[in-house]
Amino acid sequence: MMASGIYSKTTRNIRVSVTPIYLQDRSRPEDGLYVWAYQVKIENQGAQTVTLRYRHWRITDAKGHTETVDGEGVVGEQPVLAPGESYEYTSGTPLSTPSGIMVGSYDMEEEAGAFFSVDIPAFSLDSPGAISSLH
Repeated sequence: MMASGIYSKTTRNIRVSVTPIYLQDRSRPEDGLYVWAYQVKIENQGAQTVTLRYRHWRITDAKGHTETVDGEGVVGEQPVLAPGESYEYTSGTPLSTPSGIMVGSYDMEEEAGAFFSVDIPAFSLDSPGAISSLH
């Protein structure tokens, strides 16, 4: 397991931090399978309670192949974050190349019902020995 740094971005007082981790024990480079986990921390630094309703991911491998993943919530949950609260989860993704990039956004809902988008910072997925694609 190798962590390659923390990527953070704040949008409308919601801070999203991501730590990608290469899972060497789950990867099989000889079969073109490279697997990463990514740990996400979402912090509500604002004055309003918000609910994470939807996620949108764009995953691009080293060959430029892009996969889009959209869905409700994260890891089966739609976390509610009061001011000062944070939520953490871990997920993962496989690639067929030794490196790639992920970027995305969350749709957050305010208590009054208005939606706004929060950026997830772009982060590199680099296996050991891969040429870094984003740093």
